[in-house]
Amino acid sequence: MSRQLAQRVAFGLMTLAAAVVILPIFYVIGYIVVEGMGAVSWGFIAEMPRDGMRAGGVLPAIVGTLLLTAGTAIVAVPIGIGGAIYLSEYAKDNARTRAIRVAIINLAGIPSVVFGLFGLGLFVIFLNFGTSILAGSLTLGIMTLPVIISTAEEALRAVPQSFRLVSTSLGGTRWQTIRRVVLPQALPGIITGVILGIERAAGETAPILFTAAAFFLPRLPSSIFDQTMALPYHLYVISTQVPGMPIRIQYGTALVLLVFVLSMNLVATLMRRHYRQKRVW
Repeated sequence: MSRQLAQRVAFGLMTLAAAVVILPIFYVIGYIVVEGMGAVSWGFIAEMPRDGMRAGGVLPAIVGTLLLTAGTAIVAVPIGIGGAIYLSEYAKDNARTRAIRVAIINLAGIPSVVFGLFGLGLFVIFLNFGTSILAGSLTLGIMTLPVIISTAEEALRAVPQSFRLVSTSLGGTRWQTIRRVVLPQALPGIITGVILGIERAAGETAPILFTAAAFFLPRLPSSIFDQTMALPYHLYVISTQVPGMPIRIQYGTALVLLVFVLSMNLVATLMRRHYRQKRVW
C-alpha cells in the first residue's frame, strides 16, 4: 500500500469515527429541540409551577440553577486558579507535589454522588448549613476544583518559559511576571477549564439532591440558607416522580437546561477567541 493511499484510508477512518460520535449527539439535541419547542414560551420560563408541577413554568428551577452555578464559580474559580498557579509557578517537583497532583486526578474521577454524601455530612449536618444554596454551592465547588486546577495548570505550563525569563530580566518579580505576563497568555486555556467545570456543576443532580434541591418550591429563594429548585433535579423529578406529567413539559425543561449549558459554551468560546487573538505566541 502506497503512502498516499494509507493516508487517505487513515483520514477516512478518522472521519467515520468522528461521524459516529457526532451524529448521535446532533440527533439527541435535535430530538429534544423538536419535542420541547411546543412547551417553551415566555410563560414557561417566567411563571411559577402549579398544579403539582403539571402546569405553569420553571422559573424557580432556572433561578436556582443560576444561583448554584454562580455560587460554584465563586467557590471554585479563585481556589482552582490559585492552586494551579502554585503548582505551576511555585511548587518544586518533589514527592509532595506529585502526591498533590495524583490526589487531584483521583478527585476528578470520584462519582458525583460521593461528593453529595460528603457535602451532606460536612456542610449540611456538621457545619449546620442545612439543605441550602450555600451547602450546594460549596459541594459543587469542591467537585469542580479538580477540573479547574488541572486545566488551568496545563494552560499556565504551556506559556513559553522565555516570557518569564524576559520579564525577570527586566526587573519584574515572580508575582508581577505571573500577573502581567503568564496569566494573560494562559487565559484561553483557563477559561476553557473553568467553563468545563461550571458546566459539569450546572448539570449535576446527585450532589444537590443531598445538599440544596427542593422537590417542589413555588417561590424564589431569599437567602443563601434557603433550599432551591434546580433544573437537573427538577427534570429528574417530573420524569420519574410525578404521575401524569405531560411529556412536553419534560422535554421543555430538558430544552431549557440544554440552552443554558450551550449558552455557557458560546460565551466561553467568544471569550476564548477574544483572548487568543491577544496572544503573542
